[in-house]
Amino acid sequence: MTIRVKVLGCRRLVLLFLFLWMLLEAQAGKIRYSVPEETDKGFFVGNLAKDLGLQPQEVAERGVRIVSRGRTQLFALNPRSGSLVTAGRIDREELCAQSLQCLVSFNVLEEDKMKLFPVEVEIIDINDNTPQFQLEEVEFKMNEITTPGTRIPLPSGQDLDVGMNSLQMYQLSSNPHFSLDVQQGPDGSQQPELVLQSPLDREEDAVHRLLLTAFDGGNPVRSGSLRIRVQVVDANDNPPAFTQAQYHTSVPENVPLGTRLLTVKATDPDEGANGEVTYLFHNIDHKVAQVFHLDSYTGEISNKEPLDFEEYKIYPMEIQAQDGSSLMARAKVLVKVLDINDNAPEVTITTVTTAVPENFPPGAIIALISVHDQDSGDNGHTTCSISGNLPFKLEKLDDNYYRLVTERTMDRELTSQYNITVTAADQGTPTLSTETHISLQVTDINDNSPVFLQDSYSTYIPENNPRGASIFSVTAHDADSNENARVTYSLVEDTIQGVPLSSFVSINSDTGVLYALRSFDYEQFRDLQLRVTASDSGDPPLSSNVSLDIFVLDQNDNTPEILYPALPTDGSTGVELAPRSAEPGYLVTKVVAVDRDSGQNAWLSYRLLKASEPGLFAVGLHTGEVRTARALLDRDALKQSLVVAVQDHGQPPLSATVTFTVAMADSIPDVLADLGSMEPSTNLDNSSLMLYLVVAVAAVSCVFLAFVILLLALRLWRWHRSRVLQASGGGLTGVPVSHFVGVDGVRAFLQTYSHEVSLTADSQVSHVTFPQPNYADTLISQESCEKKDFLSAPQSLLEDRKQTFSQALDAQAQRPWLTGLAALRHVGSSRTGARTCVLCIGRRTLNHCATREALG
Repeated sequence: MTIRVKVLGCRRLVLLFLFLWMLLEAQAGKIRYSVPEETDKGFFVGNLAKDLGLQPQEVAERGVRIVSRGRTQLFALNPRSGSLVTAGRIDREELCAQSLQCLVSFNVLEEDKMKLFPVEVEIIDINDNTPQFQLEEVEFKMNEITTPGTRIPLPSGQDLDVGMNSLQMYQLSSNPHFSLDVQQGPDGSQQPELVLQSPLDREEDAVHRLLLTAFDGGNPVRSGSLRIRVQVVDANDNPPAFTQAQYHTSVPENVPLGTRLLTVKATDPDEGANGEVTYLFHNIDHKVAQVFHLDSYTGEISNKEPLDFEEYKIYPMEIQAQDGSSLMARAKVLVKVLDINDNAPEVTITTVTTAVPENFPPGAIIALISVHDQDSGDNGHTTCSISGNLPFKLEKLDDNYYRLVTERTMDRELTSQYNITVTAADQGTPTLSTETHISLQVTDINDNSPVFLQDSYSTYIPENNPRGASIFSVTAHDADSNENARVTYSLVEDTIQGVPLSSFVSINSDTGVLYALRSFDYEQFRDLQLRVTASDSGDPPLSSNVSLDIFVLDQNDNTPEILYPALPTDGSTGVELAPRSAEPGYLVTKVVAVDRDSGQNAWLSYRLLKASEPGLFAVGLHTGEVRTARALLDRDALKQSLVVAVQDHGQPPLSATVTFTVAMADSIPDVLADLGSMEPSTNLDNSSLMLYLVVAVAAVSCVFLAFVILLLALRLWRWHRSRVLQASGGGLTGVPVSHFVGVDGVRAFLQTYSHEVSLTADSQVSHVTFPQPNYADTLISQESCEKKDFLSAPQSLLEDRKQTFSQALDAQAQRPWLTGLAALRHVGSSRTGARTCVLCIGRRTLNHCATREALG
């Protein structure tokens, strides 16, 4: 006996798992068939065994059967052939009324594998109903004074079929006084109207008999007819009129029998029998007429049978008011039935397991739930939900079946037991619901890694920070306990500009505090990107990483660096050249500076700090361009000393200054002459500048004089050897480059200016040309010097020149400090016909090359 009980228990357990498997393997798609209505019992609907993938003999073996709830069985399953057949005659109009689509749904259960297969069978309408009118004959009375164009609504035909098999058109028998006009109703129905075409004459014809025929669109076409009798009476010019064109009311489906639902009211201003109004139903379905009662004298509408929401949600009807002379009016009445929610959902739960590990994978099945509500509409629509923020979710299957599955991994450290409340509620008013509970235990594993408070961190540190300063602190939390929750911190190995990260920062393994191991320089690098690892002490240990960006903030620790004009290596100030005829706004030079800082710390501004002649020059605040502010006056000095300051906008601001001299002259010889003749200024502020300029002019003069002497000596030596001086020419082709001596301290923008100057015999300016800017390192005039035959000079003049240069050579040998400028003045003042051929301006130093043809 004990063994038998154990076997029965095992069988039940196997059946339970098979039923669960059946529900899980149910297909999402439905098997669909179609069958025409009015077929005999046993009519073949479809080969169900084939659609289920079974052989006919397997249908009975696997226990395949039809399951349905709350409706009459319309179909049966042939166990031998596996075919789906009708269980009896199916009347589509009785089953689905006027619905365009009639579907019958049920489930097929395969008990062997516990699978459910949803099946839908569409009932196809056939033309088995003839259009018909409620009455065989209708009579109208029309006054003979009725005006043409008057319309009389006619009863509509009824056809229980749908689609093309329903009523499609009306036709009226031929009559000279009447015609038929069919109107389209708001609901798409056809409303026939009798239209008076010509005036009636009672003396000529007191009665008109017409025939209205309704046709459907079936094959073959079916039709029904209505006899119309129009009686012409004397004038009654006021028909009844309803107080509303359409009446509405809503009543619950459990309203008691005999309840007054609605009262219609029509008035007629006529007197006597012409003003007495009676009410009757017009163009109403025979089923609706069986449910409602209309009082012909008061217009009250009451129910004489129970209302059924599932059969009719809205009862449409048309009320006709008629006076004693048969003038009439019609009004539409709509009675809306409200469903009563009196059934709570039914919940059935099959539990799979009561204990799961916390690493239970998402999507694992916990339980299977079935919900059913006997109501219909919103009252029968059910929803199933679980309350609370639980790691579970409900997945809906077919036919109101749900399965409870895990949505995410559970955490026993947060919750060790779940009490799941499953609530099934309908959508009725008031809502009815049913609750059921499932208890689930969660077993523990080590599954929590340390978690940082943020996905990434960023911090800022100013440059030039002290070594060992604390930069930032990161914290990670572990939801586990004991050793699994003890967190240690470390840095991920990396390199920055080829240097290990560990030489820049370090981290405390216990607290997560980061320290700077060196002072950062914003100009070297602007940010550090590193990753911090937090590891617990579990077995195996779990860890997580977080990125940390350390941004170095710039400080104003770099003074502006002046690139141009650069200070000469000999300690003198630079010299810029500007013509005396320069107009206001003339660009003299430009101060170019850079700052290694960034942002506002590198935003530079220029200002004129000091000037020999205030108001003569102006400096662009942001461009650094030095321009003339006004025209040069005769009283203005040739040499102008300027001090320009360049300042950044840091806090505090840093600045640098540059000092240079602007020489105002129309020609290079004037500059040399004026600079050589200038006396040091007694002004204490400009003493240093004057000293540098005098030294520079003296040096230039010495070098120039030595060059002239050497050139003359070389020509005299060649003259003595060849005696043909006229063939040698006056150019500088054979002169070595070393003979061109630079004059320190006199500088100009080679990139911006070049000057070609010709001097006459008396050392005055013949012409000055300022060509377009070019960027060559050395500019040489394109014209060659004028040549004169050296042998054609008078012998006395030649001897005089020899003596002069011999004396100059002796003086140079005895007095090495004699400047070239003094020798040039000496030669220029004692000779006539001399001509300067070439003047060159170098990149940073004004180079003067002067060549004079010997003795002429």
